[in-house]
Amino acid sequence: MSYPRRSIRANHKSPIAACIIVLALCSAYSAVVHADEPPYFVTYNSHLEECGDLEISTMLVPSRASGINPFLGNLTEFEYGATSWWTVEFYVDWQHTFDDSSAFTGQRVENRFRILPREHRITPILYVEYEHLSAADKTLKEVVGFDGKADLNIPNAEARHDYEHEIETKLILGNPFHGWDVAENLIFEKEFADDAPWEFGYAVGVSRPLRGATTRSGCVFCASSLTVGVEVYGGLGTSSDFTVQGTSHYLAPILAWRLASGTRVTVSPTWGLTNDSLGTFVRIGVSQEVEDVGHAIGKLARH
Repeated sequence: MSYPRRSIRANHKSPIAACIIVLALCSAYSAVVHADEPPYFVTYNSHLEECGDLEISTMLVPSRASGINPFLGNLTEFEYGATSWWTVEFYVDWQHTFDDSSAFTGQRVENRFRILPREHRITPILYVEYEHLSAADKTLKEVVGFDGKADLNIPNAEARHDYEHEIETKLILGNPFHGWDVAENLIFEKEFADDAPWEFGYAVGVSRPLRGATTRSGCVFCASSLTVGVEVYGGLGTSSDFTVQGTSHYLAPILAWRLASGTRVTVSPTWGLTNDSLGTFVRIGVSQEVEDVGHAIGKLARH
């Protein structure tokens, strides 16, 4: 869940930008190359964390939308490569709304599984996540169903006590092509309540290094340390009302800078494409790669 749920769907029509189709068509021209860590905030590609490695990252979402109190959402993530085919992640979310209060909004446990033993022209990854989040969550981690800007205006005193238990699954498709990374995600989310419908969403991402392939030991101030890209994502209604009308959709360019020792800084200004979308906001992320943590923990345990 990325937004609190609202009970009434707006009647605005949602014009889906032609760039969604353009980005999706890139998957038709795929070639087998090595998958790299993507710079995306919402979209996943076929990359899994190396076995035994740990990545620690934090994402800030500052926003000053018209008609909504300014807020700062935060998501802290711990991603561990359990095996060569399984990556597990743990998230902790909180937010601060100006002229309101701060709130711890919950946690998530995510698993990504490699379905096929090696890379193919189109590499599928299965994603399963359990979410225990309050309606005060403002990380905007994904968009599903009829998530919209009106949901972000609920006072924390009310929203922080409304917790939901949800399962989220994704079909992730990775399609690298001659140095370009192309990825598509189909999102399926459901609250554990018996009468809750399935909510649907999508995310599409395209990116590439400015020059050649990035390396952990490469030049920090070289073009190869910079990755540029773009994401498009949004909601697709529910199992009882599959539609793009009254849903939110976003366009988000990305710039990622890989520093020394596996540190990466990523910035993504984001624009809403529909009346139900949040107007503009920025995502800022910092991540740190720690190699071979599994071996170090095992060695410590033996001693």
